[in-house]
Amino acid sequence: MKATATELKRLVLRGRNTTYDSQNSPYRVEDFAFSKLRERYKKWTGNSFDDKDLISFGLVNEKGYLTNAGALIADESPIRWSRLFCTRWNGLNKSGGTVDALDDAEYEGSIISLIDNGEAFIKRNAKMQWRKTANSREEMPEYVERSYHEALINALAHRDYLVNGSEVHIDIYDDRMEIYSPGGMPDGSIIQDRDPLSVPSTRRNPVLADVFNRLGYMERKGSGFGKIISGYEFQINYNESKKPSFRSDRYQFTVIMPNLNYDVPQDVPQDVPQDDLNIQIVNLIHKDNKISTAKMAMALGVSTKTVQRHIKEMDNVHYVGRGFSGHWEIKE
Repeated sequence: MKATATELKRLVLRGRNTTYDSQNSPYRVEDFAFSKLRERYKKWTGNSFDDKDLISFGLVNEKGYLTNAGALIADESPIRWSRLFCTRWNGLNKSGGTVDALDDAEYEGSIISLIDNGEAFIKRNAKMQWRKTANSREEMPEYVERSYHEALINALAHRDYLVNGSEVHIDIYDDRMEIYSPGGMPDGSIIQDRDPLSVPSTRRNPVLADVFNRLGYMERKGSGFGKIISGYEFQINYNESKKPSFRSDRYQFTVIMPNLNYDVPQDVPQDVPQDDLNIQIVNLIHKDNKISTAKMAMALGVSTKTVQRHIKEMDNVHYVGRGFSGHWEIKE
């Protein structure tokens, strides 16, 4: 397989036992500010960031030049291909009809700004549903903040910055969100062929990864895939069809996170008393004492889990027998 120009650059760095982010840049430290870094460091540690920490963090060398990691983190990053493109598409693909995009934005600058702006864009385009319970309410987000935070951090920390004709993308569709990052797996493997929960930590940009660890964005151990998946598993509308997945090849890595509320029966409207739903369930049973909870859910426009939860809380409704041979009984 013929190597591309970018792959030849990677081979040269590997032969020198070094990485892109640790290489020296031509930019002088006095020409750049690090207010975003200082702000995040203060917020996370409670301590002020000292100028000498720039050297200990691997962002500046002893001669006063930024490393590539330093250039990526500087407020006005001079590395122009370090950008984030965000789009909320209209529909299930990138050709959604008359209006292809409902919202879009392009961000550049400090990689810390890219994190903040990317998460703000997702929150702006992700809806939160909720439903009342007996004593409180349950929230049902379209996307799990912990999961997309981890996916975005990984995309920016582990992207291949030798690829200067592409950028990190956040694409939100009706049924899913995809976060794309230039560059495949650092070890050259294909994520589809591996168990994501057992992939060891391999850092393409160890200086950036170390800085992100110090700022509280990520851990040194390889737990990113597990966090993305586990964040979904505890959600109300989660099932196997809603499990996040991963796709990669030689040139890209993509995280696909399903919309947890897409194609799921809507719950009871927030302004409808819960007792009304109980009455409707009883009425359905009076009409057909063998009706399934799935059919009740379809008739009432709610999820099956909601029907099952309400029946469990109703002392006067019981199912007698097993399976299709059983029936509902109501104690008046």
